[in-house]
Amino acid sequence: MAVEVILPKVDMDMATGRISSWHVEEGATVKKGDLLFEIETDKAAMEIDSPAAGIVRNITGKEGVDIAVGEVVAWIYEEGEAVADAPASAPAEAVAEEPAKAEALAPVEAAAPVAPAAEVTASSAGVRASPLARRLAKEAGLDLAAISGSGPKGRIVKADVEAAAKDGGAKSAEAAPSAAPAAQPAMSDDQVMKLFEEGSYELIPHDSMRKTIARRLVEAKSTVPHFYLTLDCEIDALLALRKQLNEAAPKVKTEDGEKPAYKLSVNDMVIKAHAKALAMVPEANVSWTESAMVKHKHADVGVAVSIPGGLITPIIRRADEKTLSAISNEMKDLAARARSRKLKAEEYQGGNTAVSNLGMFGIKDFAAVINPPHATILAVGAGEQRPVVKDGEVKVATVMSVTLSTDHRAVDGALGAELLAAFKKVIENPMAMLV
Repeated sequence: MAVEVILPKVDMDMATGRISSWHVEEGATVKKGDLLFEIETDKAAMEIDSPAAGIVRNITGKEGVDIAVGEVVAWIYEEGEAVADAPASAPAEAVAEEPAKAEALAPVEAAAPVAPAAEVTASSAGVRASPLARRLAKEAGLDLAAISGSGPKGRIVKADVEAAAKDGGAKSAEAAPSAAPAAQPAMSDDQVMKLFEEGSYELIPHDSMRKTIARRLVEAKSTVPHFYLTLDCEIDALLALRKQLNEAAPKVKTEDGEKPAYKLSVNDMVIKAHAKALAMVPEANVSWTESAMVKHKHADVGVAVSIPGGLITPIIRRADEKTLSAISNEMKDLAARARSRKLKAEEYQGGNTAVSNLGMFGIKDFAAVINPPHATILAVGAGEQRPVVKDGEVKVATVMSVTLSTDHRAVDGALGAELLAAFKKVIENPMAMLV
């Protein structure tokens, strides 16, 4: 029986993706694991392998267009098997019966509805269901969120939808209660456009990254109770140590000649200091869930990196255990691959906390938005010479303002203050980063 090739969910926030290029043609013979196509998501480029051996037929996934997660883009037929024009149902259910494949094929997040016919499934985003079950529920006007799944790991299959339709057990999306109503824009697009003279502007359509950033920010600010703490850190000792360490860096041979084994930045030292602070205040190294507090054993620090069209947050895993040179070299590699959109999903998903540094733009201080499941994010401003009072005398010191945003459900004011005080202690006594 033919096996569906679907557009898989390769990113936690992915609702749609684009096939940037096919590596096989219609009628090509492939083995399981052969490269079929590349996906361009809002954050990275991913290679997708064949789920089965056979002949590639009915390639429907077009290059360069948005395709919903879980949508069938081709089929793999066995040698000699009759080719149907559109084998939409049987392959989907056949594959769903295999637990190992069901996990890989199940779309976790549906694409945003774009037509009235799709509105009945808007509340089904996040529900585990086979493609056929989604189609049948959509046609019947049923809400998948109200249907119990009998498939592997609670996946909703065709029989579940048919049973719900028969006994009326599923609620329509219109009648189903909403846990968190979607945020509505203050003004519609038409209302905004009417405020500007026709011909005085250019419309630039949002790409998938900008849409994802917008959605995530609205979710974060709507669902996470932010609490902010700001303090100033003197960094003259840190700058002196950084200079000393960079000057002492050993030389290594490269294709371009000898180069220093590392070149530390202030941001590298901020990452390390934040990780050490979390190790010193483990109660703040947490993530919030409705059922329990997730207390992490290591500090996995995400670092905001600006890329064309938006930003991404690659993660330095176990930053509390790594040397400054290791953090520096890893960060340079991650940032370079982030800008070329070559990061793997596991390199930017998850993490316990994050650092966002705008100091290089001369920004004195700002407050960053928390990126769930993180409970904290540290916003770092520019280091600048300021007058400070010491022992009753006014002196000049290099001062850097930092603001800690916390998820108040997980890290309250006093605990956040303790974490920020620990960061200040490390950053102002930077030799602690070397032990």
